[in-house]
Amino acid sequence: MIVLIAMIDNYNREINYLRISITDRCNLRCVYCMPKEGVSFLGHEDILSYEEMLRIMNAAVKAGIIKVRVTGGEPLVRRGVTDFLASLTKVEGLRDISLTTNGILLEDHAEEIFNAGIGRINVSLDSLSPDKYRDITRGGDINRVLRGIQKAYDTGFSPIKINVVAIKGFNDNEIIDFAKLTIDKPYQIRFIEFMPIGDSALENSLGYLSNDKIIEKINSFSPLEPVIPTRRDRAAGPACLYTMKGAMGEIGFISAMSHEFCSSCNRLRLTADGHLRACLFSDEPTTDLKTPLRDGCTNSELETLIRDLISRKPGGYNINCQQTHRRKCATNMSSIGG
Repeated sequence: MIVLIAMIDNYNREINYLRISITDRCNLRCVYCMPKEGVSFLGHEDILSYEEMLRIMNAAVKAGIIKVRVTGGEPLVRRGVTDFLASLTKVEGLRDISLTTNGILLEDHAEEIFNAGIGRINVSLDSLSPDKYRDITRGGDINRVLRGIQKAYDTGFSPIKINVVAIKGFNDNEIIDFAKLTIDKPYQIRFIEFMPIGDSALENSLGYLSNDKIIEKINSFSPLEPVIPTRRDRAAGPACLYTMKGAMGEIGFISAMSHEFCSSCNRLRLTADGHLRACLFSDEPTTDLKTPLRDGCTNSELETLIRDLISRKPGGYNINCQQTHRRKCATNMSSIGG
């Protein structure tokens, strides 16, 4: 049995959550994630193998990580992802494993993902309009996503979280429609404030919309009641949860721009090419784990590298990324992982 020792950073935060990007490739080209001209994808030898990721995960657990989310790019485009997910469930000490997907391939893979031992899933969906969805994803078919969500529900996934990046002038007239999805289904609709990360977001001049405005709009339709978090919920993430009276589901708000939550940030990110990141909003500090892995480092040495990065995790970020500190958050979201 692994005896877990929580890793507390220099700001008294327990760092226990790792997001693993298993690929930088995606079957969509969302305007806030990729620049219009696209990106140069990593070569096969440049990305971590599943075996390397599992070694990192085992070392990370010994460094205090108990929760992992598998992301991309789009994780379901990588061959062998189901077997990898099943292997993750066998990592001793992991208590929570989940997956984020854009939903395009979810209908085809939901049952095998569930049978691999993954019961929690996040689906990105920024519009309920077929035309607007096609525009923001540069060609995506919303019907495939909706069928995927239904298949996940029928298969037994719980919770099913639907992530909505709120954009002024684009989907702000769909706020109530999204909220209504929680009335008859136990979905958790999560409104995420648009974050200007990378050149793609900057060049598209997308409109920032505060979650305070969204809460105000939903309250005018149906008063929101706060969900009292359990101890597990408080450790799970930054979303503030509410429910509409009589609704089966919940509505969450992730307000990284208007109400930054750096003081409670508990996560690290591993990119597909093996760089461990301490902060979403800054390209520093990072630690290259791929090179030591391929040079033959031990699991103990991997753990030391992870603990060292945790000790250097910054206390916060400069929110004004698009101006004077642009270079600090210039990496595109598709390369970092969702």
